[in-house]
Amino acid sequence: MISTLTKSIFINGEWREVDTNQTDTIYNPATLEPITEVAHGGAQETKEAIEAAANAFPMWSEMTGRKRSRVLYKASELMRKDAERLGEILTMEQGKPLKEAIGEVKGAAGFLLWYAEEASRGYGEWIPSSIKSKRMLVIPKPVGVVGAITPWNFPSSMITRKLGPALAAGCTVVLKPSPETPLSAIEIMKIFEKAGMPAGVVNLVTGDAEAIGKEMLGNKEVKAITFTGSTAVGKYLMRESADHVKKVALELGGHAPIIAFEDADLEKATTLALGSKFRNNGQTCICANRLYVHESIADEFTTLLKEKVEKLKVGSGLEKDTDLGPLINEQATNKVQSHLDDALSKGANIVCGGQKWDGDLQGHFYPPTIISNVTDDMVVMNQETFGPLFPIQTFTDEDAVIKKANDTDYGLAAYIFTENTSRTLRVAEKLDYGIVGVNDVFPAVPEAPFGGIKQSGNGKEGGHHGMDEFLEKKFVSIGIE
Repeated sequence: MISTLTKSIFINGEWREVDTNQTDTIYNPATLEPITEVAHGGAQETKEAIEAAANAFPMWSEMTGRKRSRVLYKASELMRKDAERLGEILTMEQGKPLKEAIGEVKGAAGFLLWYAEEASRGYGEWIPSSIKSKRMLVIPKPVGVVGAITPWNFPSSMITRKLGPALAAGCTVVLKPSPETPLSAIEIMKIFEKAGMPAGVVNLVTGDAEAIGKEMLGNKEVKAITFTGSTAVGKYLMRESADHVKKVALELGGHAPIIAFEDADLEKATTLALGSKFRNNGQTCICANRLYVHESIADEFTTLLKEKVEKLKVGSGLEKDTDLGPLINEQATNKVQSHLDDALSKGANIVCGGQKWDGDLQGHFYPPTIISNVTDDMVVMNQETFGPLFPIQTFTDEDAVIKKANDTDYGLAAYIFTENTSRTLRVAEKLDYGIVGVNDVFPAVPEAPFGGIKQSGNGKEGGHHGMDEFLEKKFVSIGIE
Protein backbone atom coordinates (compact mmCIF):
# COMPACT_ATOMS: atom_id res chain seq x y z
CA MET A 1 0.00 0.00 0.00
CA ILE A 2 1.46 3.35 -1.04
CA SER A 3 -1.14 5.49 0.74
CA THR A 4 -4.88 5.63 1.20
CA LEU A 5 -5.23 8.70 -1.01
CA THR A 6 -2.85 9.98 -3.69
CA LYS A 7 -3.03 13.40 -5.33
CA SER A 8 -3.19 12.74 -9.05
CA ILE A 9 -4.32 15.97 -10.73
CA PHE A 10 -1.48 18.38 -11.45
CA ILE A 11 -2.45 21.70 -13.06
CA ASN A 12 -0.32 24.82 -13.49
CA GLY A 13 2.37 23.54 -11.14
CA GLU A 14 -0.01 22.63 -8.30
CA TRP A 15 -1.38 19.34 -7.00
CA ARG A 16 -5.11 19.48 -6.55
CA GLU A 17 -6.82 18.23 -3.41
CA VAL A 18 -8.69 14.96 -3.95
CA ASP A 19 -12.47 14.96 -3.61
CA THR A 20 -13.02 11.87 -1.47
CA ASN A 21 -16.45 11.43 -3.05
CA GLN A 22 -14.91 11.16 -6.53
CA THR A 23 -12.01 8.69 -6.49
CA ASP A 24 -10.85 5.60 -8.36
CA THR A 25 -9.22 2.66 -6.59
CA ILE A 26 -6.00 1.29 -8.10
CA TYR A 27 -5.46 -2.45 -7.63
CA ASN A 28 -2.41 -4.69 -7.77
CA PRO A 29 -3.21 -7.17 -10.59
CA ALA A 30 -1.08 -9.85 -8.92
CA THR A 31 -2.93 -9.86 -5.60
CA LEU A 32 -6.14 -7.92 -6.40
CA GLU A 33 -5.43 -5.84 -3.30
CA PRO A 34 -6.03 -2.07 -3.39
CA ILE A 35 -2.90 0.09 -3.60
CA THR A 36 -4.35 3.56 -3.29
CA GLU A 37 -7.10 5.86 -4.52
CA VAL A 38 -6.67 8.65 -7.05
CA ALA A 39 -8.83 11.57 -8.15
CA HIS A 40 -11.62 11.05 -10.66
CA GLY A 41 -11.15 14.15 -12.77
CA GLY A 42 -13.24 15.04 -15.78
CA ALA A 43 -13.99 17.73 -18.34
CA GLN A 44 -13.63 20.70 -15.98
CA GLU A 45 -10.20 19.68 -14.72
CA THR A 46 -9.09 18.99 -18.28
CA LYS A 47 -10.31 22.39 -19.44
CA GLU A 48 -8.34 24.07 -16.65
CA ALA A 49 -5.24 22.02 -17.51
CA ILE A 50 -5.52 23.02 -21.19
CA GLU A 51 -5.87 26.67 -20.20
CA ALA A 52 -2.75 26.40 -18.03
CA ALA A 53 -0.83 24.77 -20.87
CA ALA A 54 -2.00 27.44 -23.34
CA ASN A 55 -0.91 30.23 -20.99
CA ALA A 56 2.50 28.60 -20.49
CA PHE A 57 3.07 27.99 -24.21
CA PRO A 58 4.44 31.43 -25.20
CA MET A 59 7.05 31.36 -22.44
CA TRP A 60 8.12 27.75 -23.04
CA SER A 61 8.12 27.90 -26.84
CA GLU A 62 10.16 31.12 -26.91
CA MET A 63 12.74 29.68 -24.54
CA THR A 64 15.92 28.55 -26.27
CA GLY A 65 16.26 24.86 -26.96
CA ARG A 66 19.31 24.81 -24.73
CA LYS A 67 17.30 26.05 -21.75
CA ARG A 68 14.54 23.52 -22.37
CA SER A 69 17.15 20.78 -22.63
CA ARG A 70 18.48 21.52 -19.14
CA VAL A 71 15.12 20.67 -17.59
CA LEU A 72 14.88 17.46 -19.61
CA TYR A 73 18.47 16.50 -18.70
CA LYS A 74 17.71 17.00 -15.03
CA ALA A 75 14.49 15.00 -15.24
CA SER A 76 16.34 12.15 -16.96
CA GLU A 77 18.99 12.09 -14.25
CA LEU A 78 16.43 12.10 -11.44
CA MET A 79 14.47 9.29 -13.07
CA ARG A 80 17.51 7.09 -13.56
CA LYS A 81 18.72 7.62 -9.98
CA ASP A 82 15.28 6.66 -8.62
CA ALA A 83 14.75 3.72 -11.00
CA GLU A 84 14.37 1.01 -8.36
CA ARG A 85 11.67 2.81 -6.39
CA LEU A 86 9.86 3.86 -9.55
CA GLY A 87 10.13 0.29 -10.81
CA GLU A 88 8.48 -1.06 -7.68
CA ILE A 89 5.56 1.35 -8.10
CA LEU A 90 5.24 0.36 -11.75
CA THR A 91 5.21 -3.34 -10.86
CA MET A 92 2.58 -2.87 -8.17
CA GLU A 93 0.15 -1.09 -10.49
CA GLN A 94 0.90 -2.93 -13.76
CA GLY A 95 2.21 -6.33 -12.70
CA LYS A 96 5.30 -6.87 -14.83
CA PRO A 97 8.39 -8.40 -13.18
CA LEU A 98 10.47 -5.91 -11.24
CA LYS A 99 13.53 -6.40 -13.46
CA GLU A 100 11.41 -5.48 -16.49
CA ALA A 101 9.87 -2.53 -14.65
CA ILE A 102 13.24 -1.10 -13.64
CA GLY A 103 14.41 -1.59 -17.22
CA GLU A 104 11.39 0.32 -18.45
CA VAL A 105 12.05 3.21 -16.08
CA LYS A 106 15.64 3.44 -17.27
CA GLY A 107 14.42 3.30 -20.85
CA ALA A 108 11.96 6.08 -20.08
CA ALA A 109 14.81 8.17 -18.71
CA GLY A 110 16.65 7.42 -21.95
CA PHE A 111 13.90 9.10 -23.99
CA LEU A 112 14.18 12.22 -21.85
CA LEU A 113 17.96 12.18 -22.32
CA TRP A 114 17.68 11.78 -26.09
CA TYR A 115 15.24 14.65 -26.44
CA ALA A 116 17.24 16.81 -24.08
CA GLU A 117 19.95 16.47 -26.72
CA GLU A 118 17.53 17.02 -29.60
CA ALA A 119 16.04 20.19 -28.08
CA SER A 120 18.97 22.21 -29.37
CA ARG A 121 18.77 20.72 -32.88
CA GLY A 122 15.52 22.05 -34.27
CA TYR A 123 17.16 22.93 -37.55
CA GLY A 124 15.39 24.95 -40.20
CA GLU A 125 16.19 25.10 -43.89
CA TRP A 126 17.54 27.62 -46.40
CA ILE A 127 16.08 27.04 -49.86
CA PRO A 128 18.20 28.09 -52.87
CA SER A 129 16.01 30.42 -54.88
CA SER A 130 15.30 30.24 -58.60
CA ILE A 131 14.47 33.95 -58.52
CA LYS A 132 17.29 36.46 -58.01
CA SER A 133 15.21 38.85 -55.93
CA LYS A 134 13.89 36.21 -53.52
CA ARG A 135 15.30 34.53 -50.42
CA MET A 136 13.48 31.60 -48.81
CA LEU A 137 13.77 29.84 -45.49
CA VAL A 138 11.80 27.27 -43.48
CA ILE A 139 11.47 27.74 -39.74
CA PRO A 140 10.27 24.90 -37.44
CA LYS A 141 7.71 26.10 -34.91
CA PRO A 142 6.06 24.12 -32.08
CA VAL A 143 2.40 23.32 -32.76
CA GLY A 144 1.11 24.43 -29.34
CA VAL A 145 -0.74 22.53 -26.63
CA VAL A 146 -0.54 18.74 -26.97
CA GLY A 147 -3.02 16.25 -25.55
CA ALA A 148 -1.11 13.06 -24.69
CA ILE A 149 -3.01 9.82 -23.99
CA THR A 150 -0.92 6.87 -22.81
CA PRO A 151 -1.57 3.14 -22.19
CA TRP A 152 -1.22 0.83 -19.22
CA ASN A 153 1.24 -1.72 -20.62
CA PHE A 154 4.24 0.65 -20.51
CA PRO A 155 3.09 3.34 -18.07
CA SER A 156 6.47 5.10 -17.81
CA SER A 157 8.19 4.80 -21.18
CA MET A 158 5.09 5.65 -23.21
CA ILE A 159 4.83 8.92 -21.29
CA THR A 160 8.41 10.06 -21.84
CA ARG A 161 8.40 8.84 -25.46
CA LYS A 162 5.60 11.36 -26.07
CA LEU A 163 6.42 14.15 -23.63
CA GLY A 164 10.15 14.13 -24.40
CA PRO A 165 9.86 15.26 -28.04
CA ALA A 166 6.84 17.48 -27.39
CA LEU A 167 8.64 19.40 -24.66
CA ALA A 168 11.90 19.52 -26.60
CA ALA A 169 10.04 21.02 -29.56
CA GLY A 170 8.63 23.76 -27.35
CA CYS A 171 5.09 22.43 -26.87
CA THR A 172 3.18 22.29 -23.60
CA VAL A 173 1.28 19.17 -22.59
CA VAL A 174 -1.82 17.83 -20.89
CA LEU A 175 -1.35 14.15 -20.03
CA LYS A 176 -4.08 11.58 -19.53
CA PRO A 177 -2.59 8.26 -18.39
CA SER A 178 -4.46 4.96 -18.41
CA PRO A 179 -6.99 4.63 -15.56
CA GLU A 180 -5.36 1.31 -14.62
CA THR A 181 -1.86 2.75 -14.17
CA PRO A 182 -1.81 6.40 -13.08
CA LEU A 183 0.83 6.04 -10.37
CA SER A 184 3.84 6.06 -12.69
CA ALA A 185 2.48 9.20 -14.34
CA ILE A 186 2.16 10.88 -10.94
CA GLU A 187 5.79 10.09 -10.15
CA ILE A 188 6.95 11.45 -13.51
CA MET A 189 5.12 14.72 -12.82
CA LYS A 190 6.92 14.94 -9.48
CA ILE A 191 10.21 14.42 -11.29
CA PHE A 192 9.44 17.28 -13.67
CA GLU A 193 8.66 19.44 -10.64
CA LYS A 194 12.02 18.64 -9.06
CA ALA A 195 13.77 19.25 -12.37
CA GLY A 196 12.46 22.83 -12.45
CA MET A 197 9.77 22.54 -15.11
CA PRO A 198 7.87 25.88 -15.23
CA ALA A 199 4.27 25.86 -14.07
CA GLY A 200 1.74 24.92 -16.71
CA VAL A 201 4.18 23.31 -19.14
CA VAL A 202 3.19 19.79 -18.08
CA ASN A 203 -0.20 18.97 -16.58
CA LEU A 204 -1.80 15.71 -15.46
CA VAL A 205 -5.48 14.75 -15.26
CA THR A 206 -6.67 11.32 -14.12
CA GLY A 207 -10.21 9.99 -13.98
CA ASP A 208 -13.03 9.82 -16.52
CA ALA A 209 -11.25 8.74 -19.72
CA GLU A 210 -14.16 9.61 -21.99
CA ALA A 211 -14.75 13.05 -20.49
CA ILE A 212 -11.05 13.93 -20.49
CA GLY A 213 -10.63 12.77 -24.05
CA LYS A 214 -13.69 14.65 -25.30
CA GLU A 215 -12.44 17.89 -23.79
CA MET A 216 -9.05 17.43 -25.44
CA LEU A 217 -10.73 16.79 -28.78
CA GLY A 218 -13.27 19.58 -28.54
CA ASN A 219 -11.02 22.29 -27.12
CA LYS A 220 -9.52 24.39 -29.92
CA GLU A 221 -6.49 25.25 -27.77
CA VAL A 222 -5.28 21.66 -28.17
CA LYS A 223 -3.42 21.61 -31.47
CA ALA A 224 -2.21 17.99 -31.48
CA ILE A 225 -3.20 14.62 -30.05
CA THR A 226 -0.67 11.86 -29.48
CA PHE A 227 -2.06 8.47 -28.52
CA THR A 228 -0.95 4.89 -27.94
CA GLY A 229 -3.66 2.27 -27.62
CA SER A 230 -6.25 0.31 -29.55
CA THR A 231 -7.01 0.83 -33.22
CA ALA A 232 -10.70 1.39 -32.44
CA VAL A 233 -9.93 4.30 -30.11
CA GLY A 234 -7.34 5.65 -32.56
CA LYS A 235 -9.95 5.81 -35.31
CA TYR A 236 -12.31 7.63 -32.96
CA LEU A 237 -9.63 10.20 -32.13
CA MET A 238 -8.95 10.79 -35.82
CA ARG A 239 -12.62 11.36 -36.55
CA GLU A 240 -13.22 13.68 -33.61
CA SER A 241 -10.04 15.68 -34.29
CA ALA A 242 -11.32 16.67 -37.72
CA ASP A 243 -13.48 19.58 -36.51
CA HIS A 244 -10.39 21.52 -35.44
CA VAL A 245 -8.02 19.82 -37.91
CA LYS A 246 -5.69 18.80 -35.10
CA LYS A 247 -2.46 16.97 -35.81
CA VAL A 248 -2.88 13.34 -34.74
CA ALA A 249 -0.05 10.87 -34.06
CA LEU A 250 -1.22 7.31 -33.40
CA GLU A 251 0.61 4.18 -32.28
CA LEU A 252 -2.06 1.49 -32.44
CA GLY A 253 -2.52 -2.27 -32.38
CA GLY A 254 -0.26 -4.83 -33.96
CA HIS A 255 -0.35 -8.42 -35.14
CA ALA A 256 3.35 -9.14 -35.44
CA PRO A 257 4.61 -12.24 -37.25
CA ILE A 258 7.89 -14.02 -36.70
CA ILE A 259 9.26 -15.94 -39.69
CA ALA A 260 11.92 -18.50 -38.75
CA PHE A 261 13.69 -19.69 -41.91
CA GLU A 262 15.46 -23.02 -42.29
CA ASP A 263 18.91 -21.44 -41.78
CA ALA A 264 17.97 -19.78 -38.48
CA ASP A 265 20.24 -20.28 -35.48
CA LEU A 266 17.84 -22.39 -33.42
CA GLU A 267 19.27 -21.57 -30.01
CA LYS A 268 19.25 -17.86 -30.69
CA ALA A 269 15.93 -17.90 -32.53
CA THR A 270 14.01 -19.73 -29.82
CA THR A 271 15.43 -17.45 -27.14
CA LEU A 272 14.42 -14.39 -29.15
CA ALA A 273 10.97 -15.80 -29.90
CA LEU A 274 10.43 -16.42 -26.20
CA GLY A 275 11.60 -12.91 -25.36
CA SER A 276 9.32 -11.33 -27.92
CA LYS A 277 6.16 -13.27 -27.07
CA PHE A 278 6.40 -13.36 -23.29
CA ARG A 279 7.91 -9.98 -22.47
CA ASN A 280 5.34 -8.25 -20.25
CA ASN A 281 3.39 -11.51 -20.57
CA GLY A 282 2.55 -10.81 -24.20
CA GLN A 283 1.07 -7.39 -23.42
CA THR A 284 3.11 -5.38 -25.90
CA CYS A 285 2.01 -3.95 -29.23
CA ILE A 286 5.11 -5.27 -31.00
CA CYS A 287 5.25 -8.74 -29.42
CA ALA A 288 5.00 -11.75 -31.73
CA ASN A 289 1.43 -12.86 -32.25
CA ARG A 290 2.08 -15.42 -35.00
CA LEU A 291 5.06 -17.73 -35.40
CA TYR A 292 5.81 -19.19 -38.83
CA VAL A 293 8.53 -21.87 -38.73
CA HIS A 294 10.02 -23.59 -41.76
CA GLU A 295 8.81 -27.17 -41.94
CA SER A 296 12.36 -28.59 -41.99
CA ILE A 297 13.14 -27.18 -38.51
CA ALA A 298 9.64 -27.09 -36.99
CA ASP A 299 9.93 -30.14 -34.71
CA GLU A 300 13.31 -29.15 -33.29
CA PHE A 301 12.30 -25.49 -32.97
CA THR A 302 9.05 -26.35 -31.16
CA THR A 303 10.76 -28.78 -28.78
CA LEU A 304 13.47 -26.29 -27.87
CA LEU A 305 10.98 -23.45 -27.43
CA LYS A 306 8.76 -25.65 -25.25
CA GLU A 307 11.69 -26.50 -22.99
CA LYS A 308 12.49 -22.83 -22.48
CA VAL A 309 8.89 -21.76 -21.91
CA GLU A 310 8.33 -24.45 -19.30
CA LYS A 311 11.20 -22.98 -17.26
CA LEU A 312 9.49 -19.59 -16.97
CA LYS A 313 8.38 -18.69 -13.47
CA VAL A 314 4.91 -17.16 -13.15
CA GLY A 315 4.12 -15.06 -10.08
CA SER A 316 4.05 -11.63 -8.52
CA GLY A 317 6.38 -9.22 -10.22
CA LEU A 318 7.86 -8.32 -6.84
CA GLU A 319 8.96 -11.91 -6.17
CA LYS A 320 12.54 -12.83 -6.91
CA ASP A 321 13.19 -14.51 -10.26
CA THR A 322 9.64 -14.02 -11.56
CA ASP A 323 9.61 -14.14 -15.37
CA LEU A 324 5.90 -13.59 -16.02
CA GLY A 325 3.63 -11.44 -13.92
CA PRO A 326 -0.15 -11.19 -14.16
CA LEU A 327 -2.23 -9.84 -16.99
CA ILE A 328 -3.74 -6.42 -16.37
CA ASN A 329 -7.31 -7.53 -15.60
CA GLU A 330 -9.90 -10.29 -15.89
CA GLN A 331 -10.94 -9.24 -19.38
CA ALA A 332 -7.38 -9.86 -20.54
CA THR A 333 -7.30 -13.42 -19.19
CA ASN A 334 -10.74 -14.10 -20.67
CA LYS A 335 -9.52 -12.94 -24.08
CA VAL A 336 -6.56 -15.32 -23.99
CA GLN A 337 -8.85 -18.18 -22.99
CA SER A 338 -11.34 -17.40 -25.76
CA HIS A 339 -8.57 -17.36 -28.38
CA LEU A 340 -7.29 -20.70 -27.09
CA ASP A 341 -10.76 -22.25 -26.99
CA ASP A 342 -11.40 -21.17 -30.56
CA ALA A 343 -8.10 -22.65 -31.76
CA LEU A 344 -8.69 -25.96 -29.97
CA SER A 345 -12.20 -26.23 -31.40
CA LYS A 346 -10.68 -25.94 -34.87
CA GLY A 347 -8.01 -28.60 -34.40
CA ALA A 348 -5.04 -26.93 -32.69
CA ASN A 349 -2.91 -28.93 -30.25
CA ILE A 350 -1.51 -27.71 -26.93
CA VAL A 351 2.28 -28.01 -26.82
CA CYS A 352 2.53 -26.64 -23.29
CA GLY A 353 0.43 -24.59 -20.88
CA GLY A 354 -3.23 -24.14 -21.65
CA GLN A 355 -4.56 -24.92 -18.20
CA LYS A 356 -6.08 -22.31 -15.91
CA TRP A 357 -3.90 -20.74 -13.24
CA ASP A 358 -3.77 -22.81 -10.05
CA GLY A 359 -1.11 -20.88 -8.13
CA ASP A 360 -1.32 -19.39 -4.67
CA LEU A 361 -1.96 -15.81 -5.80
CA GLN A 362 -5.48 -14.72 -6.72
CA GLY A 363 -4.44 -12.28 -9.43
CA HIS A 364 -4.99 -12.24 -13.18
CA PHE A 365 -2.52 -14.94 -14.13
CA TYR A 366 -2.38 -17.13 -17.21
CA PRO A 367 0.33 -19.75 -17.84
CA PRO A 368 2.49 -19.32 -20.97
CA THR A 369 0.94 -21.46 -23.69
CA ILE A 370 2.15 -22.76 -27.06
CA ILE A 371 -0.16 -24.34 -29.62
CA SER A 372 0.62 -26.17 -32.87
CA ASN A 373 -1.36 -27.47 -35.87
CA VAL A 374 -2.60 -23.92 -36.31
CA THR A 375 -4.70 -22.85 -39.29
CA ASP A 376 -5.44 -19.47 -40.83
CA ASP A 377 -9.11 -19.46 -39.83
CA MET A 378 -8.32 -19.39 -36.11
CA VAL A 379 -8.96 -16.13 -34.24
CA VAL A 380 -5.45 -16.12 -32.80
CA MET A 381 -4.04 -15.85 -36.34
CA ASN A 382 -6.24 -12.88 -37.18
CA GLN A 383 -6.55 -10.82 -34.00
CA GLU A 384 -4.07 -9.46 -31.48
CA THR A 385 -4.24 -11.67 -28.37
CA PHE A 386 -2.26 -9.40 -26.04
CA GLY A 387 -1.43 -12.32 -23.78
CA PRO A 388 0.82 -15.38 -23.39
CA LEU A 389 -0.63 -17.55 -26.19
CA PHE A 390 1.85 -18.49 -28.95
CA PRO A 391 0.56 -20.20 -32.13
CA ILE A 392 3.02 -22.05 -34.40
CA GLN A 393 2.36 -22.67 -38.07
CA THR A 394 4.77 -24.29 -40.52
CA PHE A 395 5.68 -23.15 -44.05
CA THR A 396 7.89 -24.20 -46.95
CA ASP A 397 7.77 -21.35 -49.47
CA GLU A 398 9.28 -17.90 -48.87
CA ASP A 399 6.85 -15.92 -51.02
CA ALA A 400 3.85 -17.74 -49.57
CA VAL A 401 4.83 -17.03 -45.97
CA ILE A 402 5.48 -13.36 -46.73
CA LYS A 403 2.00 -13.17 -48.23
CA LYS A 404 0.55 -14.70 -45.05
CA ALA A 405 2.55 -12.36 -42.83
CA ASN A 406 1.25 -9.36 -44.80
CA ASP A 407 -2.35 -10.57 -44.86
CA THR A 408 -3.56 -8.31 -42.04
CA ASP A 409 -4.88 -4.79 -41.59
CA TYR A 410 -2.04 -4.16 -39.13
CA GLY A 411 1.51 -3.15 -39.91
CA LEU A 412 3.46 -2.29 -36.77
CA ALA A 413 6.30 -4.82 -36.38
CA ALA A 414 7.50 -8.05 -37.99
CA TYR A 415 10.52 -10.27 -37.34
CA ILE A 416 12.81 -12.54 -39.36
CA PHE A 417 15.19 -15.21 -38.12
CA THR A 418 17.80 -16.02 -40.76
CA GLU A 419 21.57 -16.05 -41.26
CA ASN A 420 21.32 -15.25 -44.99
CA THR A 421 22.14 -11.65 -45.93
CA SER A 422 20.35 -11.71 -49.27
CA ARG A 423 17.21 -13.12 -47.67
CA THR A 424 17.41 -10.52 -44.92
CA LEU A 425 17.21 -7.64 -47.37
CA ARG A 426 14.78 -9.34 -49.74
CA VAL A 427 12.22 -10.27 -47.08
CA ALA A 428 12.60 -7.08 -45.03
CA GLU A 429 11.77 -5.03 -48.12
CA LYS A 430 8.65 -7.12 -48.87
CA LEU A 431 7.16 -7.09 -45.38
CA ASP A 432 4.46 -4.39 -45.05
CA TYR A 433 5.40 -3.18 -41.58
CA GLY A 434 6.74 0.02 -40.09
CA ILE A 435 9.37 -1.91 -38.14
CA VAL A 436 11.23 -5.06 -39.19
CA GLY A 437 13.59 -6.83 -36.79
CA VAL A 438 16.17 -9.25 -38.20
CA ASN A 439 17.46 -11.54 -35.45
CA ASP A 440 16.31 -8.73 -33.15
CA VAL A 441 12.96 -8.61 -31.34
CA PHE A 442 13.59 -5.53 -29.21
CA PRO A 443 13.78 -2.74 -31.80
CA ALA A 444 12.49 0.18 -29.69
CA VAL A 445 15.32 2.57 -28.75
CA PRO A 446 15.29 6.36 -28.22
CA GLU A 447 17.48 7.10 -31.22
CA ALA A 448 15.37 5.34 -33.87
CA PRO A 449 11.87 5.99 -35.29
CA PHE A 450 9.08 3.76 -33.96
CA GLY A 451 5.69 3.52 -35.60
CA GLY A 452 3.40 1.50 -37.82
CA ILE A 453 1.61 1.63 -41.14
CA LYS A 454 -1.88 0.60 -42.27
CA GLN A 455 -4.22 0.38 -39.25
CA SER A 456 -1.31 0.30 -36.81
CA GLY A 457 -1.14 4.06 -36.83
CA ASN A 458 0.65 7.05 -38.29
CA GLY A 459 3.57 9.19 -37.26
CA LYS A 460 6.83 8.21 -35.59
CA GLU A 461 8.10 8.26 -32.02
CA GLY A 462 11.81 8.18 -31.24
CA GLY A 463 14.83 9.52 -33.07
CA HIS A 464 14.95 12.99 -34.55
CA HIS A 465 11.80 11.94 -36.43
CA GLY A 466 9.82 12.02 -33.18
CA MET A 467 9.93 15.82 -32.98
CA ASP A 468 8.27 16.17 -36.39
CA GLU A 469 4.89 15.29 -34.84
CA PHE A 470 5.09 18.40 -32.68
CA LEU A 471 6.48 20.92 -35.16
CA GLU A 472 5.00 22.95 -37.98
CA LYS A 473 7.24 24.12 -40.82
CA LYS A 474 6.81 27.84 -41.46
CA PHE A 475 7.88 29.04 -44.90
CA VAL A 476 9.26 32.59 -45.03
CA SER A 477 9.72 34.20 -48.44
CA ILE A 478 11.70 37.46 -48.57
CA GLY A 479 11.86 39.79 -51.52
CA ILE A 480 15.09 41.75 -51.82
CA GLU A 481 16.42 44.46 -54.09
